[in-house]
Amino acid sequence: MMKKLKSLFVIAALALIYASCTYKAPSILNQNPAGTKAGCAAGIVYFNIFAFDADCRLQAAAINDFITQIATIDTKVTNILRIFWTYETITNRE
Repeated sequence: MMKKLKSLFVIAALALIYASCTYKAPSILNQNPAGTKAGCAAGIVYFNIFAFDADCRLQAAAINDFITQIATIDTKVTNILRIFWTYETITNRE
């Protein structure tokens, strides 16, 4: 009985570890050519409800790296055990 309980616990722990994922969605904003300079704005959200000082707006990403003309936008969402969510907005300019 204890062996089965231990193996069930190990399987549950592995399932929780592998329950995190990352989603990235690229998009092209306009006809500006993409370049090498990128700006990033990120924020961490707890339980997908509480966000303390999380600013991941497009404007914040452009301001962080002094970008005036945006060519592409990438949105990246990562969750870890459905507790910690990281939202990132990455801009690119010519």
